Amino acid sequence: MKIERVRLERRSIELDPPFHAAWDPEPRRLFEATLVLVETDEGLTGIGSGDTMDGFERYEHLFVGHDPLAVERHVAVLETITFHAGRYWPLEAALWDLAGKAAGKTAAELLGGQLDRVAAYASTGEQRSPAERAESAQRLREEGFKALKLRIDRTKLDEGLAAVEAVREAVGDSMEIMVDLNQGWRMPGDIGPALDFATVASTAARLRELDVFWLEEPLPREDVSAYASLRQDSGLRIAGGEMARTTRELEAFEAADALDVYQPDAVLSLGLLRERELAERVTARGHFFTPHTWTNGIGLLANLHLTAGVGGGPYLEFPYDPPGWTPEWRDFMLAEPVRVDADGFVRVPDRPGLGFELADGLL
Repeated sequence: MKIERVRLERRSIELDPPFHAAWDPEPRRLFEATLVLVETDEGLTGIGSGDTMDGFERYEHLFVGHDPLAVERHVAVLETITFHAGRYWPLEAALWDLAGKAAGKTAAELLGGQLDRVAAYASTGEQRSPAERAESAQRLREEGFKALKLRIDRTKLDEGLAAVEAVREAVGDSMEIMVDLNQGWRMPGDIGPALDFATVASTAARLRELDVFWLEEPLPREDVSAYASLRQDSGLRIAGGEMARTTRELEAFEAADALDVYQPDAVLSLGLLRERELAERVTARGHFFTPHTWTNGIGLLANLHLTAGVGGGPYLEFPYDPPGWTPEWRDFMLAEPVRVDADGFVRVPDRPGLGFELADGLL
């Protein structure tokens, strides 16, 4: 079997109401997705998605004519391209989808097959008032979620902390609460100063009093020693690494024992194969592997299969913040959106590959 073509299809949907993410100054009115279709000479097609894949067309020839099941080879090629161009890891997700279809197995089985479901945490994204966040948390609990994540804008610390306090008061000990300071990376054009270590440390102390489950990306990702110090001194679990560009970035966190929770996104960061290797190392040391999943339904499924395959967790990030961000918007390219069951779990689809079908008329 040989790769005959790698085809990109770009699709979009208009959001109503617009979604205004806490990390982005501009509300999103249009949601776009790029589908990556790896087509073979035997009629099998693997499909992936996640990043925009801008500029990939000039590298297609590096894959055409090769065995699609030679994942190690393709990952090595993608790593060379990453140095010169973009993050083309959705192609690897498509290869795992194709490999599963060829073998009649789920991608999760090919990646280790340790779990068939993972508990979800509701990953909220918008900045809302403390009262609105408390009300939202109660609704999420009623829907089955046992955990949620809140974003704190580094320029509005007091408001963010008040929201965490309001949510803790509203849900008591019935839900775990994660908090994200979003300091590990920046949106284009954001050149404002990061919070200094002392401010982050005092914020962490207050969050510990509120029994926060983990504090995510509290510092710029380059400052590994500061992460290690915060982890040692704060008494909080520290999470990070969601947008790491190289394995060395995460290996530096490992060497410094600077993280409790490793979060690289399989379709944005290092790809499934390299992240499986990372997950096996860090979980063996008692740490969590819980990838970032804020792309779309196919990217979410790729991370679900990876997490289930390696026995990661204890939670899977589930982007969800209605009415602005819902499974219907996030997964518009799928025939059926990915949902959480009544017990708060996301189940691994039992169909081969990544286990999804595209929406009618999408291609």
